[in-house]
Amino acid sequence: MSPLGHDGGRTLTRKITGAKKVPPKSRAAVKSVAKKPSKKVVSRKVALKKAANRPLYAADHALLERIKASLDDDKAEDIVTIDLAGRSALADALIIATGRSSRHVASIAEHLARRLKDAGYGTRPVNGAAQGDWVLVDAGDVIVHVFRAEVRDYYDLEGMWSVEEPQRGRAVG
Repeated sequence: MSPLGHDGGRTLTRKITGAKKVPPKSRAAVKSVAKKPSKKVVSRKVALKKAANRPLYAADHALLERIKASLDDDKAEDIVTIDLAGRSALADALIIATGRSSRHVASIAEHLARRLKDAGYGTRPVNGAAQGDWVLVDAGDVIVHVFRAEVRDYYDLEGMWSVEEPQRGRAVG
């Protein structure tokens, strides 16, 4: 017999610390508890399924309006929306706006990301806020570009994305 007793010292530890012996749970009890999700989890899953079955333009319209409202609240200038649905797999829309200074541009983007998170769209990546010349907020189906005026003129994203696609006709032969 060991000096700690036949149970390896567990009894001695229980006596010193006052810990109670806890019976092990059966596997069936653990499985039954794990299979019952809370009502919040169930309602969230149902909401996500409903959102997945909803047409994209319904969700995009609400997101676009929320983004435009945020940009207006932060005094962004010259807000332009470019529809990319069917033209690009990257996003359904681009929103381009101008800020008055580097600090204003970074502030507009940070406020937008915070408002989208508060509205339930999750954490949105913000790129370029440290420099403040061109800040990009990826809002999923909508990509928001916030520029300083000089940088916006230089890159001319509106000109690049506003070009109409050529009409494809039959070959004459």
